[in-house]
Formats: sequence, C-alpha cells, structure tokens
Amino acid sequence: MSAHGEVDPGHTVAGWTGTVIACAGTAGAGAAMCAAWVPGIWLGLGVTAVGALVTWVLHLTGWGKPPGPRTADQWPWRIRDRTATEGHGDCAGCRLALRTAGGGELARTTAAPPESTA
Repeated sequence: MSAHGEVDPGHTVAGWTGTVIACAGTAGAGAAMCAAWVPGIWLGLGVTAVGALVTWVLHLTGWGKPPGPRTADQWPWRIRDRTATEGHGDCAGCRLALRTAGGGELARTTAAPPESTA
C-alpha cells in the first residue's frame, strides 16, 4: 500500500527532475526580482522553461508515465515505460510530439489493481 492509499500518485523521474529545475528557476527569478536585477529575472524564467522541456523530453524517452490508472507493479517512480516511443493515447505531451499511435499503455496490460483492505 502506498502512502496515498490505493492510488498511484504519478511520481516519475521526468516529473521530479522537471520540478527541481523549475523550482530552481523560479527561486532564481524571485531572488533576482528582490535584487532588482532584470537579466537575472529573465535567466530564472529561462531555467524554468528548460525545466518544462526537460520534463517533456524525459517523458518521451520513457521516464514519465501514461495518463490514467496503473497497476501496483507500475507505481514505483523509477519504472521506465519502454513502449513510450509509440505514444500514450490520452497524453497531451505525446500529441505535441506527434505520437498518436495509442501505444505505451504500459500498466493497462498486466495484473488487475490491488483490492482495497477497507
């Protein structure tokens, strides 16, 4: 059982990496704003945009997860989706990359979700 109950919170390598980069960018932009350093504000905003791009690229290389419910064996954040190159059916990031084959349904092909103990 996860700390969030019987649901997958969706933590992934792509998500965590992008979040850390974006937080560093916004912190830098905020510090530059307090210091009235205009180039630093733009630099921080640029780092934030790089965080979004890094998240997208990592998702497309399989370090993200497809949208929707996943089985318990797919919950760990270090699980790599090796079918992501085909695209996830309902994924905006995959549609942006022109991957609309509907593959990559990694977790929907294995065991049923665990039963609730409540």
